[in-house]
Amino acid sequence: MSTDPRDEVDALVEAWRRERPDLDVAPLEVLSRVSRLARHLDLARRQAFETHDLEPWEFDVLAALRREGPPYALSPGRLLQVTLVTSGTMTNRIDRLEAKGLVERVPDPTDGRSVRVLLTDGGRTRVDDALTDLLAHERAILAALTVTERERLATVLRSLTLPFDTANTPPT
Repeated sequence: MSTDPRDEVDALVEAWRRERPDLDVAPLEVLSRVSRLARHLDLARRQAFETHDLEPWEFDVLAALRREGPPYALSPGRLLQVTLVTSGTMTNRIDRLEAKGLVERVPDPTDGRSVRVLLTDGGRTRVDDALTDLLAHERAILAALTVTERERLATVLRSLTLPFDTANTPPT
């Protein structure tokens, strides 16, 4: 018997093994922990963003613009690809961020019929501050792992997520 500390997933797996001995419930040992961790991460992210009066979706859009580098602008279509939302959802999000003064729509310099979404100075400050707090929360979550363990975990998780990411990547 393992001397490792037990968590909620251990109890869940044990119960399923007792109730359904005909099933291999081993995937639950990994994926239920990933699911529980995702919920904890979502809460930590919400707390980090709340301090800066941002919703997670607002951070996602602002961060996509910020990562783009100067002049911190993208087409609405490219924002759709980066954030994986529908056109109607993105229009609504841009409208709401524009009303808060965090982004503005500007003419596309290469195509006068199109617009680009530009991160304002206020939006840049807000997303930079929120990112700083987010990283502090996430460092605390990972503090129990060594650098080697974090690197190994990142590699393993990449192997699991890559098929999903490549399946959702639109052709260029």
